[in-house]
Amino acid sequence: MAGAAAKAQAPTTVTPVGAQANRNAWVVGGLFQGGIGLTEDRNSFQFYMAGAHIGKVLTSEIGTGRLKGNFEYGIELFPYWQSNTPTFQRANCYAAQQPGTTLISPGLYCSPLFNVGGTYHGASVTPIILRWNFTHGRRLMPWVQGAGGLLYTTHKYPAFGSPILNLNNDGPNTETSVFNFTPQFGVGAHYFVKPNRSVDFSANAVHISSASLGDKNPGVNASVQFSVGYSWWK
Repeated sequence: MAGAAAKAQAPTTVTPVGAQANRNAWVVGGLFQGGIGLTEDRNSFQFYMAGAHIGKVLTSEIGTGRLKGNFEYGIELFPYWQSNTPTFQRANCYAAQQPGTTLISPGLYCSPLFNVGGTYHGASVTPIILRWNFTHGRRLMPWVQGAGGLLYTTHKYPAFGSPILNLNNDGPNTETSVFNFTPQFGVGAHYFVKPNRSVDFSANAVHISSASLGDKNPGVNASVQFSVGYSWWK
């Protein structure tokens, strides 16, 4: 009985996060991410995605104290990507008559109104993630990162125009692009629930821009996106 009580009272050994995320360690995990646009004309935008993270720790622990850590290179792939945006109607207008257009004022021919915006689907890859892991803790490993990615959508994203007919917004040269770039900055943490297994949380500031691959580049200047995931360390 005494031996059993002593065994029950023995402290649980916790592996330091630095030992779990040591040099040459691989980390593989799944995650869900979602968020909203922040700027005034994008605050009704919503984002939802699901995918995976693959990373490799490239250095041993560097430094001392709370800034001690190591450098990780990572990649994220989101085969499921969705954005909900406002829906409005617009027309294509021309200075000369085109098939299907109607004269609405002298020298202005417009197509019938059609819907743009709404829900977009696509896929996103972030092939460059530069992450610093803070490894001073026992279970909690915070991190900061900078990253750059590419987004593909099945329709040109986002829609360009306004609810009111405007020749600057409506016409043959107002298309966006199915390809956008996603530079971003993030903070997060791994919480190790058992050796080499962690629950992950993050917050990312993401900019979406086509770099003028289309005629127009309205983009999403700022969005905040939160993720939760689970990772295996090897």
